[in-house]
Amino acid sequence: MNKLNCWEVLNCGRETGGVKVAELGVCPAAMDKEADGMNGGHNAGRICWATAGTFCGGKVQGTFAQKEIVCISCSFFQRVKEEEGSVGYMFLKPGQKYQRSNR
Repeated sequence: MNKLNCWEVLNCGRETGGVKVAELGVCPAAMDKEADGMNGGHNAGRICWATAGTFCGGKVQGTFAQKEIVCISCSFFQRVKEEEGSVGYMFLKPGQKYQRSNR
């Protein structure tokens, strides 16, 4: 199975060399080398929800706690979760802790 990264599925144009980089900058998920390989992606391309500062819904998002509702309802998040299955799926990056937001 070919595991696609978020920018390949969502066509945001913010990956390195993407069409929107000059206007919006490179997405932190595309540059997060510490997350490389997680959920089978390049950099944080398949764990973008756990990366602060991604650009979704037309605006820069904050921490996972701030963007949790948007991310867990995202079709790409659901796709990765399904493709990885319960055994290999990584919800957060190493060292991150889940705290439910107070919204």
